Amino acid sequence: MDETQVSTGAGGMAALMRRGELFSAACPSREVLQHVTSRWGVLLLVALMAGPHRFSDLRRKVGGVSEKMLAQTLRWLEADGFVLRQVHATVPPQVEYSLTPLGQEVGQRVEALADWIECAMPDIMASRNAREAVQTREPVGVHRIR
Repeated sequence: MDETQVSTGAGGMAALMRRGELFSAACPSREVLQHVTSRWGVLLLVALMAGPHRFSDLRRKVGGVSEKMLAQTLRWLEADGFVLRQVHATVPPQVEYSLTPLGQEVGQRVEALADWIECAMPDIMASRNAREAVQTREPVGVHRIR
């Protein structure tokens, strides 16, 4: 077995080429990963899973997103081939955003992650609260100077 097969596991070079080199700082998949898994990327992909939306509809639906971040994230997702921007020839022009087939595929995956997070929130919050309680508890016999 050569060095390439050792470093890439059982699949060898074919598996490496299919997977990319996500752990390499120079791998372009990292930029796509950032776009898809950013807070706004996830929320926009999940929102668009319900069907096409206009910009203002997305802004209302995704609470807290600024107009600038919404536009920037939509541009990233469009450039990556996940979102289709369609301009309708009306006065004034109407712009509608929808998922491409590739966007539907990635949308299903991030939607599953978002669903899991929402379902696991009681456990996550309990863990956070327990950790915070431990961190704020003073050691026995030690008093803080106030």
